[in-house]
Amino acid sequence: MSKARHAARSEEQRVELGRISGVFGVKGWVKVYSETKPRENIVNYSPWQVCVRGEWQEMKVLSGKRQGKTVVASLEGIEDRDAAAMLRGAPIAIWRSQLPPPKQGEVYWADLEGLAVRTTDGVELGTISHMVETGSNDVMVVHEAVDGGKRKERLVPFIREQVVKEVDIEGGLVTVDWDPEF
Repeated sequence: MSKARHAARSEEQRVELGRISGVFGVKGWVKVYSETKPRENIVNYSPWQVCVRGEWQEMKVLSGKRQGKTVVASLEGIEDRDAAAMLRGAPIAIWRSQLPPPKQGEVYWADLEGLAVRTTDGVELGTISHMVETGSNDVMVVHEAVDGGKRKERLVPFIREQVVKEVDIEGGLVTVDWDPEF
């Protein structure tokens, strides 16, 4: 499963793949925190959508590679250290249509976010806010609206067959075998 997250649900949604974490050298290269697996795959997606000072800008990836434990990239129009420094902390996204179709039996996290979650007994648990990687398994963070405008948060493991019984992306529903009291 990919850890790609979406920024907005629409026909052409953005899927966040990482962020610019710093500068590398003096020629405008940036360090990248990547959520792709392997992490250097992020440079294969071009153009990037980079959110700079609250505005999304399209930036073409000219080159990129793994550098030790990090990833570095050269972006069109970013030619010196000062320009690269202006991008520090900026989220990196791509359009959902740039992702290859998921393999059989797999889903992108971006496609799960916003889906309703219902138990096999028909109890509505809420909607998936986001996903979390715990090391042992992925977890759905499910928000349910409760009285007074508050919300209840549930953490439901994304374990196929044992907990997750069905994922219906088109129908907007994930069916789980889960105790609603948890």
